Amino acid sequence: MGFLLLAIFLVLMIIGVPIAFVIGIVALIGIISIPYTPEATVPMSMVNGLDSFVLLAVPLFILAANLMNSGKISEKLIELALAIVGPIRGGLAHANVLVSMMFAGVSGAAQADTAGVGKILIPSMLKKGYDKETAVGITAASSTVGVVIPPSIPMIIFAGLTNASIGALFLGGIVPGILIGVGMMVFVYIVAIKRNYPRAERVEIKKFLKLLGESIPALFTPVIIIGGIISGFFTATEAAAVASIYTLIVCMFYYKTIKVKDLSGILMDTLALSSLSLFALAAASALGELMSYYQIGAMAQEFFDSNIGSKWLFILIIIGFFLFIGTFMDAIPAMILFVPVILPTALEFGIDPVHLGLIVVITLAIGLITPPYGLCLLLAAKIGNMSVERSFVAVIPYIAIILVILLFVAFFPQIAFYIPKLINPALF
Repeated sequence: MGFLLLAIFLVLMIIGVPIAFVIGIVALIGIISIPYTPEATVPMSMVNGLDSFVLLAVPLFILAANLMNSGKISEKLIELALAIVGPIRGGLAHANVLVSMMFAGVSGAAQADTAGVGKILIPSMLKKGYDKETAVGITAASSTVGVVIPPSIPMIIFAGLTNASIGALFLGGIVPGILIGVGMMVFVYIVAIKRNYPRAERVEIKKFLKLLGESIPALFTPVIIIGGIISGFFTATEAAAVASIYTLIVCMFYYKTIKVKDLSGILMDTLALSSLSLFALAAASALGELMSYYQIGAMAQEFFDSNIGSKWLFILIIIGFFLFIGTFMDAIPAMILFVPVILPTALEFGIDPVHLGLIVVITLAIGLITPPYGLCLLLAAKIGNMSVERSFVAVIPYIAIILVILLFVAFFPQIAFYIPKLINPALF
């Protein structure tokens, strides 16, 4: 039966059925084929999979991101980023990376970064003489830091699956996220020198201070979120709610860029985006029940115990596996399905859950810019009016940069945890 289900899975994928429906259909067929198992098991598993306080953070962080985009906060951050790095050769491209790092500290949603920042910067870069490959490639690739720099929706899901500390995961993502951003900026600078990309005029100190003052309310959001979680003042879900309320207040009363009449459209967009992720998660929960019945986790642990004797080889296998899975599956269902399978072996090898979480999240972030599923790649390609094939070629150097940082985090975890240990040693 297992081979039949795998064949159905592959056929549905090949003919273009959305991955959430593929997972749900395979789960339904597999579960109803089990003797004496009622069909109601599938919807019950799906409902139970979503019955989690932690998962409320997903739509709430998406709401915060939508409020940011609708409230034009992203435009404020772009202006500030351009004022900081604009005078460097290839300033617009550097600003693209820097604003993604700023945006990541507010929303935790990479796709919202691609959509909000890309709509502004890709056309601007093309007007300034940047080629499409650079404009689309850097926009899509830099968006991946949205799930590495806290807050991060995938990190919240991982913590819910493994009972790892969300605070530790958030702090652990800071250094890798910054390193990925800096690595991309170094590559952009080399390309900018070779292609003689323009640089922006230096901003006067008075104007810079004005831009900084206007951006501080937005930049204060990650301080509230991370500070509240690390201090234990509120949970990740409560932090997401606070972030949404705070962003709404800032946009309505400080920037005055959102009106009451705009809220219905923002909420509808949030519901549409959230439903995609949560339905995939629910379907993955049902398939997880099926995998538990067939004891896939125990089989995987037995395989690793028998054939893999090295912790480092196990880590490389995990990276390779999630790189493959990320090409056709979103991070959330991928973690729901496979993290419970690999977790026992990881613990047996002495891998800390927080360390494992960083490896999995960064690896799956690459899936956001790899076809056929890569949503950030597809969004940036659409905005830049460029084929997915050309867009993928454009992001390959950035994928290499992320992989290098990922390997450093995997084999030298103290690099990622050095600063967080200084901030809060109790979490590590």
